[in-house]
Amino acid sequence: MSDATSTEDEKPGLTPGMLFVLAIIFIDTVSFGIIIPVMPDLLTDLTGQPVEKAAVEGGILMIAFALTLFLCAPLIGGLSDRFGRRPLMLASMAAFTIDYIIMGLAQSYEMLLIGRVVAGVAGGVYATANAYIADISTHENRARNFGIIGAAWGIGFVTGPAIGGLLGELGPRVPFFVAAGFCALNFVYGYFVVPESLAPENRRPFDIKRANPLGSLLALKRFPMLLGLFGVMALFQVGHDVNPTIWTYYTKYKFGWGPGEIGWSLAIVGITIAVVQSMLTGRLVARFGEYRTAQIGLTLGACGFLAVAFAPSSFWMYCAIPLSGMFALASPTIRAIMANQVGEDQQGELSGALSSLFSLSMLLTPLVMPALFEFFTSAAAPVHFPGIGHFSGAILFVLALLAFIVAGRGKSLNASDG
Repeated sequence: MSDATSTEDEKPGLTPGMLFVLAIIFIDTVSFGIIIPVMPDLLTDLTGQPVEKAAVEGGILMIAFALTLFLCAPLIGGLSDRFGRRPLMLASMAAFTIDYIIMGLAQSYEMLLIGRVVAGVAGGVYATANAYIADISTHENRARNFGIIGAAWGIGFVTGPAIGGLLGELGPRVPFFVAAGFCALNFVYGYFVVPESLAPENRRPFDIKRANPLGSLLALKRFPMLLGLFGVMALFQVGHDVNPTIWTYYTKYKFGWGPGEIGWSLAIVGITIAVVQSMLTGRLVARFGEYRTAQIGLTLGACGFLAVAFAPSSFWMYCAIPLSGMFALASPTIRAIMANQVGEDQQGELSGALSSLFSLSMLLTPLVMPALFEFFTSAAAPVHFPGIGHFSGAILFVLALLAFIVAGRGKSLNASDG
């Protein structure tokens, strides 16, 4: 077991700490992605509802996850600033293992709901992992490192749904137990090899007033430039969450895709994100700066979501996926801009606040998008438009772009932007 604190010497390149966080993001994303293709079938089995109705039930599961994450993420972020990143990441991985076992054994919709609550508690690992990356990065390489983490997420999202689609053919519960196994292995790996990234001198006392959703956001008001960027990230996240909320139900309804094809289509989404964040983000930031790179990502993401919304066939849907994945340029660049504005002892607090903001945004997407999908696929709709979710996501990306331009006006968001 390794519990030594990482030093500044670890900051360049793919250090052991970076590799550990890459493993966390990759395995957890694989585990999450495995279950996506089978959720429509599992929900229709448990609830007896058709797929357009099951989308609403799936939205409620996402709300339960997001609400729990909203409440717990700043607490976990604050605890990681006090006790270090390592123990919080290990605890989260153990909780994810329990979550997938509960969901795999679920004999009722209520058990699925309990599983999503457990996952919401564990979801703080992403805030802690991002704080870990901020700890071991310099101002110059944060955007690149966040991009590498995004690439790990993308690769995991390639592998997870593809495996889930294959396993789903064996039964809708099989992927949950495989996901639990992945998370358990990740816990064992982290327990024995992970180094601590937060030096004792950079830790701060735990303050419950700052370790709650409202307190963590209010504590950051002393960084006034971040307030506009929080708004940008909220709009971006609501638009981004259209994919995990609607994709499986939209493609099953419109194109008749089963678990296998849903899995492979999501694998292509993940490949696109991995390529964008591992190969394009760093190059574009070096050439255009973080500010302009984020603008490019939001613009192309909006165009891609429009293409997905209006795709007339499976062929055109596959053609639209690579363009839609260009939104992945925006998140690591905006996150790097924000991380560069706060001190080393506040990275966990910033990541926790962002996670709370994202989970709050996630509450809106599953509340609104499944209901829109159900309405625009019903006889009462003025026009039959199952692509309404991605059309709404495109509008949100445009709004995020406009808010980002306003937030950056008159401010030096990135010295390299000139």
